[in-house]
Amino acid sequence: MSDWLISLEGTEAGHELALGLALMAAFLHAVFGALQKGRHDPWLSRGAIDASYCLMAAPFAFFVVPWPEPYMWPIFAVVWLIHIAYKVLQAMAYTKGSYTVVYPVVRGTGPLFTVIGAYLLFGETFTGTQWFGVGVLLAGIFGLAAYNLRFLETNRETLGIALVLAVATGLFVALYTTYDAYGIRATADPFTFLAWFFMIDGATMPFYAFLRWRAMINRPAIGPLMLRGLAGGIIAPMSFGAIMLATRLDKVGEAAVLRETSTVFAALIGWLVLKETVGPRRIALMALIALGAVIVEMGG
Repeated sequence: MSDWLISLEGTEAGHELALGLALMAAFLHAVFGALQKGRHDPWLSRGAIDASYCLMAAPFAFFVVPWPEPYMWPIFAVVWLIHIAYKVLQAMAYTKGSYTVVYPVVRGTGPLFTVIGAYLLFGETFTGTQWFGVGVLLAGIFGLAAYNLRFLETNRETLGIALVLAVATGLFVALYTTYDAYGIRATADPFTFLAWFFMIDGATMPFYAFLRWRAMINRPAIGPLMLRGLAGGIIAPMSFGAIMLATRLDKVGEAAVLRETSTVFAALIGWLVLKETVGPRRIALMALIALGAVIVEMGG
């Protein structure tokens, strides 16, 4: 399968596959975000999820994929640091603010800086039409955040710090998207990067989550928490793995922008699963996000 994927790099078939992978990543990332923001403490949810995909990835890393090249170890170290910072910021943002406000701000900040980072690192450029599409998409995302902020936000006393943390998280989304693309392109076999990434990436947060759980007066039951972790442990590699493969097959900036249609999926999850109200304004803003993604894709 690795040879087949590598053969598609830079081809029209590779572009179409990257499009499908980016959209799949968008849907799964919205589900993943909702899992972390659910009824459990975000730190505990993150720890359970990371433990699950770390254990799932380990057999593949050690026994299935080719061993990483020696020059990959410093790359893995930097990737680990970036993702740890991202997770800490995201959990802090979810602790301070509502999911429906924090999530759009994070996802709206990320693609703009990813496009800039892809230009600096890979020399990728967007056409004028694509930049217009980015603007339309960001207008929809930040408009959705503003709407949720006005009508749905409940944690008003911590709103300011939540928004600051959300923007900072978005910056690290751009950083990890760009650097992960660099990492998965640096190794001969993309699945080597994916297997070792998920094993290394998932090995830290479970320890902090356990210490946090042990210090709680009212500890949540382990069973439901681990079930949530198992679900996230399956979804996360599919979501993050899909976007990483998309950035190897095609342009990093385009994949990053298309992934941010996750905000549309997040709003739908909020409506269908969390039973939030979705009025005509939110529907219009979601349509604007989707339109922006279409413009970026068609304008390339």
